[in-house]
Order: sequence, then C-alpha cells, then structure tokens
Amino acid sequence: MFRIGDFSTLSRISVKALRYYDEIGLLKPVRVDQFTGYRYYSADQLPRLNYIVALKNMGLSLEEVSTLVNNDISPSQMRDIFLLKKGELQQRVKEEQRRLEQVEKVLKQIEKEGAMPDYQITIKDVGPQLVASIRDVLPNYGDVGQLYGEIFKYLGKKWVFKPAGPIMLICHDGEYKESDVDVEAAVPIGKKISSSDRVKVYELPGLEQAACTVYRGPYEGISEAYNALMAWIESNGYQITGPDRELYFTDPNKVKDPAENVTEIQFPVKKA
Repeated sequence: MFRIGDFSTLSRISVKALRYYDEIGLLKPVRVDQFTGYRYYSADQLPRLNYIVALKNMGLSLEEVSTLVNNDISPSQMRDIFLLKKGELQQRVKEEQRRLEQVEKVLKQIEKEGAMPDYQITIKDVGPQLVASIRDVLPNYGDVGQLYGEIFKYLGKKWVFKPAGPIMLICHDGEYKESDVDVEAAVPIGKKISSSDRVKVYELPGLEQAACTVYRGPYEGISEAYNALMAWIESNGYQITGPDRELYFTDPNKVKDPAENVTEIQFPVKKA
C-alpha cells in the first residue's frame, strides 16, 4: 500500500484532489489509520483513478463521473450521458467559433483602418410610423424570423406586398437576455388595414430624441455597436427612456456577404 503522498506521485494527481475524491465517495483509500488519520491506497486503484481522470478530461462534471463510476448503469444509460455531453461540447464549440469570428472581424477592421471600429452617433427625431407587428416572447433572438414570416403572410392576404420602410425589431426587455426574449417584429406599411388575432396594426409612436448609430456587418457582431452607443449615451449625459429599435436596411436573404448587412440602432433618450 502507498501513503497518500506516494500515491499522488505515482498517479500524478494532487493530494488535495485525492482527499476531495475521498470526501465525495469517488475514490476512497483502502485503509485509514485510526490513530494518525493517514490514508493508504493500493496500486489496484490506479485503473479506477485513470478512468475518473479520463471522464473529467472529457468535460464531465464530478456528479456525472460519480454516476458512471459508482453505479451499475446500463449501456443505454451510459450512452445517454455521453450523448448529452456531446451536445454540450458541440454547443460550446459553436459559441467559441462565434467568438473567434468576432475577433477575426475586429482584427480585419484594425488592419484595414488602423483602429477599432468608429461609430458615428447622432441625436435625431424619429417620426411616427404605421406598422403591422407581432409581439411575442421567443426562446432567443434567432427565432425572430418566424414573426416576420407571419406578418408578411398576413400582409399578402391584405394585398400589401411591399414595406413602406425598413423592417424593425423592438426589444421590450430593457436588458439583454439570452433566452425568453420579449420582442416585437414590426413592418412599416403605407395604408391602414385591419388587425388580426396575431398581427396588430397601429401607429408606432415617434421618438422626440433618439440616439442612433449604424452598424455594418453580421448580426452576430452587433454587440460592439451597442457598446459604443451605450457608452456615448452615458458620457454625454443622456438616459434611456424606452425600448431600443433595430432597423434593417438590407435583407439577409438577399445579401451574399453578411459583412454587407446594414442595421441602424435607435435608443429613445432624454437629458439626465
């Protein structure tokens, strides 16, 4: 048998980790001296410890590792655990890829202009606009497209085939959320038509003062424009008075390069 220090050297696992594995019942020593409290381990425990380490290196939590190591689970149960972990890792890779693309975009901007992107911010009056809209709580912003689909389908039934201006998104949450987002998809129209159970037709109020900037690029990178606009609002003594709006001047279905997308962000503001 090996004392915990020697077993740590042999297994290349820290004494602290071994003690913790003992506490949570993941790997208990074969004997604990009742007088000194020293923990003793056997070389026969190395395969189990290596299995624990391998599972951890796959990204499994200690709770998941314990389930696999300490329980007599069926192959189907084991398969379910690994399929779940696979999905989590794929989502993490997807998120990291998105971050990488944003970094690459900023690097290209710096190489092109020699500086971080510069956003021109203005205060302007935005007039009222007749719109057909749907407001709903969606799982995430990526599901907004289905609302526009519903609106355009309804407008077609009413013989309205062309928006009277750029379509827009109104964010009602008052903060950024990754899920359960309260959004309103709105399409400007040139004539009054009746509403339906889902599509509301009304005059969207104008904004007496709106802090605005234009963002050019893929929607995944729009947060940098929001950051610049929010910093400008704060540093210039304004405060936000209502939900922000995004106006889309390009159709993502017709633009081949996402870098060509043009979006205006509007925040209603007043002097603090």
